Amino acid sequence: MNFYSIRDLRTNTKDICENIRVNGEAIITNNGKPSVLMLNISEDNFELMLRAIRQAKAMIAFNSMRAAAAANGYMTDEEIEEEIAAARKERRERQTL
Repeated sequence: MNFYSIRDLRTNTKDICENIRVNGEAIITNNGKPSVLMLNISEDNFELMLRAIRQAKAMIAFNSMRAAAAANGYMTDEEIEEEIAAARKERRERQTL
């Protein structure tokens, strides 16, 4: 993967776009830190690529929220499943009375 600075993008846009067309992707940096991901797309795969990127961003956000919840002492998946099982058992017991 190739990395380019914002300045490179300003001065060599055509060359960078050609490189992305050939290699598929590039990272644009701002003050030495990754800032932008540029991907080669075509008219044929535009919608599919956009949907995949949005799905990946949603999964990253979900995983971040899950990690924050775990760090704050929220219930684990296993604890949630145990609570659900206990509630179902209690409901069944009440229905048999």
